[in-house]
Amino acid sequence: MTQSSNWGSSQPVFQSPAVVLAVIAVLAAIHGALWLLGENWQAWTQYNFAFIPARLCCAAFPHATGSEVWTFLTYGLLHGSWGHLGANSLWLLIFGTPVARFLGPWRFLLLAAASTMAGAMAALLAHWGEVYIMVGASGAVSGLMGAAVPIMFGSSRGWRKAMIGQAGATHPLPPRLLVGNRNAVVFSAVWLAITLISGAWGWTGNSFVADGGIAWEAHIGGFLGGLVAFYALWPDWMRGA
Repeated sequence: MTQSSNWGSSQPVFQSPAVVLAVIAVLAAIHGALWLLGENWQAWTQYNFAFIPARLCCAAFPHATGSEVWTFLTYGLLHGSWGHLGANSLWLLIFGTPVARFLGPWRFLLLAAASTMAGAMAALLAHWGEVYIMVGASGAVSGLMGAAVPIMFGSSRGWRKAMIGQAGATHPLPPRLLVGNRNAVVFSAVWLAITLISGAWGWTGNSFVADGGIAWEAHIGGFLGGLVAFYALWPDWMRGA
């Protein structure tokens, strides 16, 4: 398997792939529609599409049939506020761009979906049985960040080359080199520290409820899920590419 043909040799300094912009537009459209429809629709949507661990282990917890399955993914389409949406959209734009350029649109979407579900699984393990309402694309964004790490540090000036899409300019780090790359390890460690601190202090909100906090478990689960998914979707690393 070779690098995605979406890489171009003559692109502007920064131009995000259409699939990244489309995802942001869909997230904004959903949040905008719910904002216009009001609290009743927000509550209904949250009940049916937010991720709530209690759905999976408490038979007495009322829920729509099937919501214990689809909410592993659909929670990532909802946001608690315009600020929450804006922050996730910004990081999606930054880290989704190099990943989408390298993998192409369909593998990009698969990685985002896998990261979203990995984030939900981490939250489920951390909040087993709790009526813990989680929404937001943070799991997907963290997964794209994890997938971007081997791309960013895979060659000299890899970040800039990944953002502008120079054909053949970026060669992602395979796992054995990733763990030995000081810059990649430091970047990941700083991100982990910020995630844990922000989760402990409850910065920002992650749900329609007033006392929502950062779902740091979903961030970590998404990051690891995205990194694993990247190598699964880019098998050339096993052949020494």
